[in-house]
Amino acid sequence: MDFQNRVGHKFGTGGPATDQEIASDRRERLRKLALETIDLSKDPYFMRNHLGSYECKLCSTLHTNEGSYLAHTQGKKHQINLARRAHKEKQDATIQPQPNTSAGPRKTVKIGRPGYRVTKERDPDSQQKALLFEIEYPEALENFKPRHRFMSAYEQKVEPPDNKYQYLLLACEPYETIAFKVPNMEIDKSETKFFSSWDKQRKVFTMQVYFKDREVQDLPALPQRAGATNLAFHG
Repeated sequence: MDFQNRVGHKFGTGGPATDQEIASDRRERLRKLALETIDLSKDPYFMRNHLGSYECKLCSTLHTNEGSYLAHTQGKKHQINLARRAHKEKQDATIQPQPNTSAGPRKTVKIGRPGYRVTKERDPDSQQKALLFEIEYPEALENFKPRHRFMSAYEQKVEPPDNKYQYLLLACEPYETIAFKVPNMEIDKSETKFFSSWDKQRKVFTMQVYFKDREVQDLPALPQRAGATNLAFHG
């Protein structure tokens, strides 16, 4: 890992960043990532009132801008209310008489996107660039383990195919599947470079991905598009 460029270590400063500064920086990075990947027009709880401010209809909270609302959706209060709504809908469904039809595929009520953190890293020996993903699934269903897979640009239907990129998909019931748009470089799948783990107690899924360096080509510049989180390396 590149400890030199981690948050809290800055050239020319008198000391490391405080816990408050680190927390503030993390919230800002999560807000920017959310703005890139979330389509608010599809959020049933997002509403703009006649005063020009924004409301969360689920939690009855007011927000001055979209960034503030998105930060709220990643918070504990919103996630708890989503889980309660899903539980209530499930109870209501069991009370109503069920039609006499053949059993189809099991469907789970989705409760929104999980919170996540992405850290860019570099191996100090090989200089390989890497990404560390930490995905929070506090309401993950019992016996459900998060799953992942890589998808080519030609498999997805959200954006025009671009061979410079590929997508990392992460899924765990009852959350929506999230996608990260990463450079289309070969993944180093050696034991010390590629790993994933599921902490059942903390309900956090961790995954580390190292990329094999290209001989000549630089990493492509990433366009600012919504629909998937873009991740690139600089320096």
